[in-house]
Amino acid sequence: MRRPSTPFWDGVRVSLPVLLGLVPFGMVAGITAVDAGFSPIQAMGLSVVVFAGAAQLAAIDLVGEGGTFAVIVLTAAVINVRHIMYSASIAPYLRRLSLARKALVAYLLTDQAYAFSVERYRETEAERREDAEATGSTAATTPIPITPGGDGVAYYLGVALTPWVAWQIATVAGVVLGQGVPDEWGLSFALPLVFIALLVPTLDGLPAVLAAAVSGAVVLAGGAIPFNLGIVVAAVAGVTVGAVAEGVLG
Repeated sequence: MRRPSTPFWDGVRVSLPVLLGLVPFGMVAGITAVDAGFSPIQAMGLSVVVFAGAAQLAAIDLVGEGGTFAVIVLTAAVINVRHIMYSASIAPYLRRLSLARKALVAYLLTDQAYAFSVERYRETEAERREDAEATGSTAATTPIPITPGGDGVAYYLGVALTPWVAWQIATVAGVVLGQGVPDEWGLSFALPLVFIALLVPTLDGLPAVLAAAVSGAVVLAGGAIPFNLGIVVAAVAGVTVGAVAEGVLG
């Protein structure tokens, strides 16, 4: 007899398709970390502490190239700046949670966890408003917060913990695989290929294409900028050009 569905397992099931792309990505993170000179413990520790996909790979690349600590942190922050918007968007639903639970939610926040959870919260919110209107109650005009230990938290943990666990396992697999590859083979090609795979699907309009083109040109032209700051300058230039193009072209 089939077990009844629960919010946590609903979240796990929703997130499973994401693992098809995440697992190879995590393996590349482990492989490139070893190639950049990380010990297995350092590579796995970075994966647990950072857990940031593209930002993690960029940090590994900069470490391998001898980038300074400040540049590595700044680069990762620029790549992950979108999480500020995610946090601001999801915060009204989480205002009843304790500080410790908010910290856990923040640590596990990813693109997928945000998208799936907010969709669920908004659907639940719409249902509550419909029920309130049907009974003659005045519907609230602000997001209805989830209760501590409620279904919303359980669903979020299902959505967020699944890729976290898969990412750690994939990183360990990449570390093991990377240690078995002879040094003369070289694995530096893996990181550019991953970033190309991440970039191409986002080029869905002229502003995105212009942003990518400008960023690439600045990176190539700014190779001599000290402390590997060319990457940061390229990111800012690309975002600026993309935003201007979006505003002009609509």
